[in-house]
Amino acid sequence: MNPTTYPAAVIEADERVPVIRITRDFHATPAQLVRAHTDPDLYARWVGPDDVTTEIDYWDARTGGSWRFLNKRGAEEHAFHGSFHEVSDVRVVQTFTWEGMPEGVSLETLTFEDLGDGRTRLHAQSLVDSFEARDGWLASGMEVGVNDGYAKLDALLTDGAV
Repeated sequence: MNPTTYPAAVIEADERVPVIRITRDFHATPAQLVRAHTDPDLYARWVGPDDVTTEIDYWDARTGGSWRFLNKRGAEEHAFHGSFHEVSDVRVVQTFTWEGMPEGVSLETLTFEDLGDGRTRLHAQSLVDSFEARDGWLASGMEVGVNDGYAKLDALLTDGAV
């Protein structure tokens, strides 16, 4: 077993390709994490910063399906959409587009690694179209949304909601 643990999200930029990698451990099974990422009601409850609400517009979490959701903070609203390219028991591959910048599409691969002790390691990789786009994401404060969201997911797992 790998002794390294990731109780908080580690967000890293690849120096060779415009990729962002996130690694985070959860006290959960891979099936629970896949469900948290594919069930629209659960996803809306945990994704994003604490001061944002998420409203699902449409959601078809199967290979070949698509999705769209809105993030709302007061009068501010941002929409995101994408396609599910693969949904399996251990991996989700999807595209991700912020509609405020529709020419920017990222390819996201989420892999759920069973650590064998009741924990699962999430490996998330986002490939964007340029180093400038990647650096823009990193400078956007994305770590707040990632860590707030994963803390809410931890609470849902602890409460038995997932």
